[in-house]
Amino acid sequence: MIEKNNHFDVAVIGSGPGGYAAAFRAADLDKRVVLIEKDDVLGGVCLNRGCIPSKALLYISQIIEEARALERKGIKFNSPKIELDKVRNWKNEVVEKLNKGIAQMAKSREVQVFTGVAEFKSKNEIAITSKDKSEVISFDSAIIATGSRSTLIPSVPNNHPSVMTSKEALLLESIPKTLLVIGGGYIGLEMATVYNSLGSQVTVVEMLDSLLPGADKDIVRLLQHKLKNNFHQIMVKSKVVEVKPNNDKTLTVKIDNNGKIINQKFDKVLVSVGRRPNTENLGLEKIGVQLTEQGFIKVDEKQKTNVLNIYAIGDVAGEPMLAHKATYEGKIAAEVIAGLPAVFDAKSIPAVIFTNPEIAWTGLTETEAQAKKISYKKAEFPWGASGKAIATGQSIGKTKLLFNPENGKLLGVSIVGAHAGDIISEGALAIEMGADAEDIGLTIHPHPTLSETFANAAEVFSGTVTDLYIPKTIK
Repeated sequence: MIEKNNHFDVAVIGSGPGGYAAAFRAADLDKRVVLIEKDDVLGGVCLNRGCIPSKALLYISQIIEEARALERKGIKFNSPKIELDKVRNWKNEVVEKLNKGIAQMAKSREVQVFTGVAEFKSKNEIAITSKDKSEVISFDSAIIATGSRSTLIPSVPNNHPSVMTSKEALLLESIPKTLLVIGGGYIGLEMATVYNSLGSQVTVVEMLDSLLPGADKDIVRLLQHKLKNNFHQIMVKSKVVEVKPNNDKTLTVKIDNNGKIINQKFDKVLVSVGRRPNTENLGLEKIGVQLTEQGFIKVDEKQKTNVLNIYAIGDVAGEPMLAHKATYEGKIAAEVIAGLPAVFDAKSIPAVIFTNPEIAWTGLTETEAQAKKISYKKAEFPWGASGKAIATGQSIGKTKLLFNPENGKLLGVSIVGAHAGDIISEGALAIEMGADAEDIGLTIHPHPTLSETFANAAEVFSGTVTDLYIPKTIK
């Protein structure tokens, strides 16, 4: 028989951005909550092995690149001396500070934390197994927030010390002289940027015909041009055929580069070809939770699975695999459990690539509009016409807006340029609020800022822009 103290209103499995948001929101709604985490610290992959440590390292990368760029403007610094132990310790300190913050918030809300691996024994029971004990708790409702893990590929010996996933890459054990990044998605390019700035000669191999397949090609083109100058090589329409370990711990890689076979030697290889949901070993089959063909847990707009008291959020519940989407879903699940009328009704989910320059988009992309035959009108503002961008040496960029041609409402935003990830929130809010071009253009934006390019692009659409000269079309 389960002790009374081991019965909870809500059990949350996984303490990433979605999991702890769900647990804390449920606690704020007067539910007795248990948060189950397999690791010794809270925060999940995002905090401990993903979003936060990578952004800390990307900050260092950005400063190094900006210091080099200043030489062309008459300010010269000595070449940076990389003290890897100090860099690693600083990155770890950032993570630890946030770990402690989450733990304190759990304590303040009286959320009970269990450390161990969770497995459903029934629709109302979970077994939690740790290193030294196993116990069973009962619950009224459960929220699965177990996240995702890196996808591996058969051609790469994944147990080799010179082969990394993003997890090992963020440990920053050494800076290889040569690094191959397999996959031109956001994780691969962000880690390639970090290692390149710290001294690695980086080669990127992407199977598709463009980097960052989710973003519009015209947006990616500006970034790709910059990266070609920074990286040793970028190969698109290419794939890794074979990876052979050498006696000196290096790897010889056979690459099919658009039909041409190339053999190259690398000190390390980073595999970054996507992620897959963590649904195994949870006992989902015991309670009848249904999965999609891709292995995600099926949920409705209330984050409910087909089992009425079981919910799923974040990466495990489907694309896009983004921390902020998980947080949003976690709050919905908690509120539904508490009897509130919450549903997933967001009109757009922003995505950000923290390279240099950054890429961000939200709502409808031009690629998606063309594929779905959705009518739109496009307006762009080049950052070469932005006073702030020119003054700060960040004129490589543009802001692109897509509008409904019938009523002028904003459908989508894509930005490439410095701090695009900070600016994109304005686009997400405008879409959520149903703003049209006039709403945006008549909103006074501070000058000189990069954010005013958002209003400038709207003025291009409405024909009121004064920071560009656009010849009138003769009718």
